[in-house]
Amino acid sequence: MRPVGHHRTPAGRVGAVARGVALVVAAALFLLPFAVLVRDSWSALPEVFSGTEVPFARSLLNSTAVAVLQTAGQLLLCSLAGYGLARIPYRHAPAVLYATVATLVVPAAVTFVPGFVVVSSLGWLSDLRGLVVPGLFSALNVFLFRQYFLDFPVALEEAGRLDGLSRLGVFRRVVVPNSTGFFAAVAVVDLIGSWNQFLWPLVVAQDSTTWTVQVALSGLLTAQNPRTTLLFASAAVSILPIVLVFAVLQRHLVRGVTGTGLTGR
Repeated sequence: MRPVGHHRTPAGRVGAVARGVALVVAAALFLLPFAVLVRDSWSALPEVFSGTEVPFARSLLNSTAVAVLQTAGQLLLCSLAGYGLARIPYRHAPAVLYATVATLVVPAAVTFVPGFVVVSSLGWLSDLRGLVVPGLFSALNVFLFRQYFLDFPVALEEAGRLDGLSRLGVFRRVVVPNSTGFFAAVAVVDLIGSWNQFLWPLVVAQDSTTWTVQVALSGLLTAQNPRTTLLFASAAVSILPIVLVFAVLQRHLVRGVTGTGLTGR
């Protein structure tokens, strides 16, 4: 007798082929816009950094600075806040956590105008500080770090305390080095979000010297004589940094997702 399940039935083979065809068609439809983008951008690539319509090279530097500083700031501040809420005994910690999470239900449109008023009163319009500082803290990241640190192995922290490390020393020398996967996962999401933000930089960066790459792309799109080919080339260049970051951090991203199931409690 043949072992059961070693050979597919004709209906099973047809189903597998149909699923494969459906996946190929879906992938083709998804990749088609990117293929058109790359195809139509080759001829205008030399003009991206030499064009006079928008300061594209400067906007790339601005976006890089904003994305890196915001991501670093969020990793530092949100991880410290999340670790404090998870590990430091404090009678009001639940209230602080609930208040932090409650801010997630407040629409961004509600805080947009007050945020702009604060930035304007500080004189940070058309300034890197106005682009970076408002995005240095994320309630969602605080919650995610707190949930992650709740399941961090306590034995590792106790070993650090036995070696004479302070609570901050344990966080810096024990917790962070053993949480690189999770930090990388959060960093990828923060980098992409910071790089792609448009409305806040559009309002705050009123001088073209402080434009980010998304604002610069909109400048090409809304010009009186839009150059579609140049826009495609600029868009292709603008996504390269994010692709490179994802390629570099992909391994850590997978480790961060798979490692969140470990617990030391």
